Amino acid sequence: MGLFDRIQYSMSVHDLDKLPPEGAIEVAFVGRSNAGKSSAINTLAHRNRLAFVSKTPGRTQLINFFSLDPGRFLVDLPGYGFAGVPLAVKRHWEQLLSSYVGQRQSLAGLVLIMDARHPLKPLDRQMLGWFAPTGKPVHALLTKADKLSRNDALQTLAKVKRELVTMGSNATAQLFSSLSKQGVDEAEASIARIFALPDGKEKGPGKGDAPGLEQP
Repeated sequence: MGLFDRIQYSMSVHDLDKLPPEGAIEVAFVGRSNAGKSSAINTLAHRNRLAFVSKTPGRTQLINFFSLDPGRFLVDLPGYGFAGVPLAVKRHWEQLLSSYVGQRQSLAGLVLIMDARHPLKPLDRQMLGWFAPTGKPVHALLTKADKLSRNDALQTLAKVKRELVTMGSNATAQLFSSLSKQGVDEAEASIARIFALPDGKEKGPGKGDAPGLEQP
């Protein structure tokens, strides 16, 4: 049975005090607005509208929890870096992101979504920079890879992998396309490793304090 075969929407959280109790294993999807995060979740889940897809950046304003099975959740975090929303909304997103990612004990690792045409933007680097000391794994999906030629896509992937090494991040990376379904099996296997499903050993979440994500 695949990792996402039983995925179903569980709950949405607007405020930190509404988070579910600690204790489950959570893997969070995070990335810049309009990087293809919702599309990636839908593709991995083999669903059309499990996660809401919008052409309007900044549409995801809540922390959305999706149950994989008892005790394991995929968590869809609000996209960061979109300037076209009111300042109060930006600050609320920033508090949600920094507090959840920095303090959530159930968080086992991140799936960092980056547009393959524009990877490792300053906010992505900031995310990786403070997350690296926690020792938690990060798996980067370079989405919209179908928009690049094969040669350009491979060169981009190689460059991102080199930079992740120099940054000292506990991160892996791959090409991904929701349109062509490129990289779906690889992504599922990598996310399963974060959950530590293959050998039945749960990967416990680490601890780490995170500053807020600055908006451009």
